Amino acid sequence: MQDLLLTSPHLKDFLDDFAQMMAEFLAVDGEAVWCGVTLLRRNRAGTVASSGARARAVDELQYGFGDGPCLTASREHRLVHVADMRTEPRWGDYTKAAVAEGILSAVGVPFELGEEASAALDVYSDRADRFDEATIASIQRQVLLTSKALRLAVQMDRHRTTQSNLEAAMASRTSIDLAVGMIMNQQQCSQQDAVDTLRSLSNHRNVKLRDLAEQMVTAAGPVTPHFNY
Repeated sequence: MQDLLLTSPHLKDFLDDFAQMMAEFLAVDGEAVWCGVTLLRRNRAGTVASSGARARAVDELQYGFGDGPCLTASREHRLVHVADMRTEPRWGDYTKAAVAEGILSAVGVPFELGEEASAALDVYSDRADRFDEATIASIQRQVLLTSKALRLAVQMDRHRTTQSNLEAAMASRTSIDLAVGMIMNQQQCSQQDAVDTLRSLSNHRNVKLRDLAEQMVTAAGPVTPHFNY
């Protein structure tokens, strides 16, 4: 898991690789299974990973219906086992849609992420009663072993996002400051008057303040500072 985390540049890459690895691990005598991972932040699906197109399609059914094995496992932090979708009473029309996709059994296992987020691995099969107690226990062990690495991956992803947002905010602040300076120079007014003018233009043109400032700075061309000694 550590090697997988180190070689995966982004959280989704890590989860995609893990889902693929689990699908290969659980395949028995050529009988394929399909794996997906759902990561919830603020109780909303934030990241979706899968071992392939079929797992992705079935997971997307859950998001469309707003519920299903993986979402339940993530939200309620408990094991979810569906032995036969054709007789499963939970989740309403989702089960009918899953059967129409050829999915007859499934297992949802939550990760142990503490307060970082909620996530679960969903494993699907086109055969009913595909997952016995021993197989489910094996899936749970793998998910538990992966939880620490995934928790670290979530933290790293959050830090990357924070850094990107900070860099974007700093870039926006620089553009706005330059635009304000240009207005002060053109109109020989105070900084506050220049800020008010920029805001007025932003409202009149229905353009975000940051975008308007960037347009003004770009139109003005390279800015060469002058210093008096």
